Amino acid sequence: MAVLQDKVALVTGGSRGIGAAIARRLAARGAEVAITYAHAQDKAARVVADIEAAGGKARAIRADNRDPGAVTAAVDAVAAPKGRIDILVNNAGIFETGEIVDLTAEHFNRMVDVNLRAVFLASSRAARAMGEGGRIVTIGSTLAVRVPWPGISLYAMTKAALVGLTKGMARDLGPRGITANIVHPGSTDTDMNPADGESADLQRGLMAIARYGRPEDVADLVAWLVGPTAASVTGAEFTIDGGANA
Repeated sequence: MAVLQDKVALVTGGSRGIGAAIARRLAARGAEVAITYAHAQDKAARVVADIEAAGGKARAIRADNRDPGAVTAAVDAVAAPKGRIDILVNNAGIFETGEIVDLTAEHFNRMVDVNLRAVFLASSRAARAMGEGGRIVTIGSTLAVRVPWPGISLYAMTKAALVGLTKGMARDLGPRGITANIVHPGSTDTDMNPADGESADLQRGLMAIARYGRPEDVADLVAWLVGPTAASVTGAEFTIDGGANA
């Protein structure tokens, strides 16, 4: 299964949840993986230790997505050893709620800085260091497509914008053999949205298959998208939500 042998990968926000699962899966398939984290240094170190214990290569870089310089510096640091980066997974993001009448410019700036601007900056920087076969995968959300409850308009806006960015990147980078795709997870069992949380049953009520996803489910899809058999898949959206948006 070492289909990603010697590939250089960066997973932003890889210290926990979906990002950590993606990092572990890419490493298991042979990639040299770097993860970024903003605050959870201990969790990031644990992910790196797990990967190394399994025989893989990993490193953790502190980079807050609200800091544009930190975002681009992290990409440069990953690309520097071999002069390239092969895989970028834009996973880092924040989730804040609030009805539109209660949201402020600070809410807007914080959400856009982390969920959108950082993706643009990382992707632009990484693409410069990518050759043919490069892969960019962005983690979106089913809320980019359907907003079933009040209070999530700003988050939905940032994730919907990523769809346009992804499709545009696919056109820009396609002539160079680089793909760009977006994955929309639905309710996934992480510490941000646990399967036994107070709103979990409400979320299950939207699903055709009433079970929370696992971070590993998303990781498997991402691992396929960055692998050799997905070379012609670009500008595409993939939803993994138990049918909640069906």
